[in-house]
This record gives sequence, C-alpha cells and structure tokens, in this order.
Amino acid sequence: MNEPAEKETSFDFRARYFTSGQLRPQTRQVWVVLHGYGQLSQYFIRKFNALTSRQIYVIAPEGLSRFYLSELTDQGRKDNRVGATWMTRENRLMDIDNYIRYLDAVCHRELAAYPHTPLTVFGFSQGCATACRWAVQGNIYFDKIILWAGIFPPDMDFSAAHNAMEGKEITMVCGRQDPYLTEERLAEFDELAGKLQVTPKKLFFDGGHEIVEDVLLSLL
Repeated sequence: MNEPAEKETSFDFRARYFTSGQLRPQTRQVWVVLHGYGQLSQYFIRKFNALTSRQIYVIAPEGLSRFYLSELTDQGRKDNRVGATWMTRENRLMDIDNYIRYLDAVCHRELAAYPHTPLTVFGFSQGCATACRWAVQGNIYFDKIILWAGIFPPDMDFSAAHNAMEGKEITMVCGRQDPYLTEERLAEFDELAGKLQVTPKKLFFDGGHEIVEDVLLSLL
C-alpha cells in the first residue's frame, strides 16, 4: 500500500485586521494587540478603546484559522459563534511561518508613513506565544512587549530571543484568580525568563482570565 505524499505550495493570501484611533505625527504609541484562542479581532480590539483617547493607535491582527466555537449536533450548531486561532499542533511550523509573515505585512503597511512611532507588542493568552515568536522571528522593531495571561513559548531559540528582547521593556500581567496561570505555570515563566536572561516586570491584579481597563491603563 502506497503512503500518501505530503506536498506544499504557496499562493497570495488575503487576511483582515482591525485598527482603532489615528496614526499621525501626534500619535504617542502604536500597540499591536494579539488575541487569545477562540477570539476575533473585531471584538478583541474594543477592549483597548481607552487607549485611543490617549493618542495611541491600536492594530488588531487576527489568527489566520477560524472555526465554529460550538460542536455540530443533529440539530445543527448550538450557536453560530466563530473564533480564530494562531496555530494548532498540526503543521504548526508552517502556521507559525505564515502568521509571522502576515504580522510583518500588517505592521509594515500600517507604519510605513510613521516608522519611528514607539511600538508595543501586546499578547493575551495564546497571543502571548504569538507575540514572542513574532518579536524574535519577525522583521519589526519594537520597544515594549506585554504578556497578559500567558507566558513565553518554551520552544523558542533562546539565544535569538535574548538578542531580540535584550534592552526591551517586558511586562507580564496576571490575574490572581486566573485558572490558567497556576503556580506551576508562573514557575515555568520564571524558568524561561532565566533562559532568556531577561528580567520582566510583573503586575498582578484581582481578577481572572480577562483584560481589565484600569490595569491596562496603568501600563501607560
């Protein structure tokens, strides 16, 4: 019996993203915000509305794979809600390469007129790993990286990651009642920071797996 042969091809791919605010000479900062698993950018970006009144331009890319959040039953789907993901374990390296190219393209297009505006990369939950991989493997210059409700991906090239993050402002934000950031996960974060030879700031707040506006504004 012949085994199937895996092949690949490349083609032009269209992908959407959302922005909020205005990018102009008076803009203080640009934030690229990367959502978590099962979220969509058009809703995720609304969590950053408070930034735009402070002359911050927000860019919200979206994971390139979308799916229905509810299971298919005999009666159809429980609802029609759709979410997106940055990657899964299946063919993950190609997914990572694709989203890094996509994030580079979004950033280069948006910042072409004002390339020297300070850039913050923000990741929430699954978006934290995406933010880190992009910071290390992408073709961008950033000033700050914020990991909210997530940690460094353990499979990074730590030498390259150290070079990319050295001298940058790195902040980890965690809700004390976040069920996903257990003591074990926080210990893993510290271990990975040690491998990266970086010392992130840590900010804890009373809350769960969520973005809280007051805490968000304190990062400014």
